[in-house]
Amino acid sequence: MSGINYFGIQLSSGDASERLQNALRQVKALIFPVEGILTGSQVTFNGRGEEICSCNVRDALAISEARQRGLHVAAVSERSSDAQRHLLGHLGIEHVYLDYGRKVDAYEEFKAGLGLEDEECAYIADDVVDIPILEKVELSITPIDGIEYLRNRVSYISAYEGGKGCIREMIELILQEQGRWEYSEYSAM
Repeated sequence: MSGINYFGIQLSSGDASERLQNALRQVKALIFPVEGILTGSQVTFNGRGEEICSCNVRDALAISEARQRGLHVAAVSERSSDAQRHLLGHLGIEHVYLDYGRKVDAYEEFKAGLGLEDEECAYIADDVVDIPILEKVELSITPIDGIEYLRNRVSYISAYEGGKGCIREMIELILQEQGRWEYSEYSAM
């Protein structure tokens, strides 16, 4: 098994929980797609054909907490809509990359703008279009409803679905491991 590597995780080295803890400690930025992760896997339109975007309020609160504690948060999408811009603005997400044909280009631009390394980034994804980024980051994540191909290869599988608490879970795990999340029994121990 020596030398086998899935999305940056060396399968044959060390305890899996120890590798995850080390990856969580290094994270300075959390990046995720709007569709599938922030808003869930459905795109909804009203009777006039305008897109409607919504997100989980617990994800929204966690994004706010993350920003206050110095964790960079970025959202990417291959599409762009007024609804997306309004939602992301309401959430206070400063690093927004909409209408990028290749999300990996948005990721590289984000990273370069903040002087970050791949080892300092976590990315949540639910489908194959995000593989180029998942292969780069230190901490690759998929929600429980992410496609099986990703679930078999990422660093961590969230217990929550995209759009239903996955972002919250990851922000809690990252900040908790870094000693910057005060709202858990684990960090109080």
